[in-house]
Amino acid sequence: MKKFFAQLRPMERRLAVGVLVVLIIVLNWVFIWPHFTDWSNLSRRKQDAEAKLKSYQVAIVDTPKYEELVKVYEKQGQFVAQDDQSINILRTVQMQAAASGFTPNNYGRSSSRTNEFFTEVSQGIGAAATDAQLIDFLYKLGSGASMMRVRDLDLQPDAPRQHLNANMTLVASYQKKPVTSAAAPPAPAAAPAPATAAPKPTIAPPAGIATNRAGVRTVPTKLPGVKTK
Repeated sequence: MKKFFAQLRPMERRLAVGVLVVLIIVLNWVFIWPHFTDWSNLSRRKQDAEAKLKSYQVAIVDTPKYEELVKVYEKQGQFVAQDDQSINILRTVQMQAAASGFTPNNYGRSSSRTNEFFTEVSQGIGAAATDAQLIDFLYKLGSGASMMRVRDLDLQPDAPRQHLNANMTLVASYQKKPVTSAAAPPAPAAAPAPATAAPKPTIAPPAGIATNRAGVRTVPTKLPGVKTK
């Protein structure tokens, strides 16, 4: 390297040194400077991982306490009926209206929609009731275990202004039955093996009678014990 620089002119030496300095700066800017924060990032990730591990360990230790809380909250929650009980929505409305002291005078068409977990049934009803009867009906309907709620409510006073004509849309939620996979069809029974024919018994020819290769019996020209002329 010294020999190379010794052969250069002063201007060429300055140019070579300048190119070398620029090259070193570019290499540092591309490969070294971006990694100045790697150690601090690694330290921060290590601290976050240790904090998360510590929180998980604390949660694992407190698992029995959480299970007890879940049982308590389940007892406090409302029961959601299965979707096959959605036909009882009219019966529930009629019973609750009768308990509040009025009778619905018309029923709209019911509709339903489902999602992944629940079936939602909507039922429109119309009734004429006093303020106290209607408030008692709505309060008891929402506070019971039927999971019913009022979606739409339209109130108009009647002509004598003694009752309220109420048109409302009630919505009830029911559990959707889990989809069970169809049972696999039974395997077809194996066909019985064909019966093999019993081998025919072979009858030995009487003494003195021989058979040829084709199985045809031949009588010898000279039988034992018979004299021939």
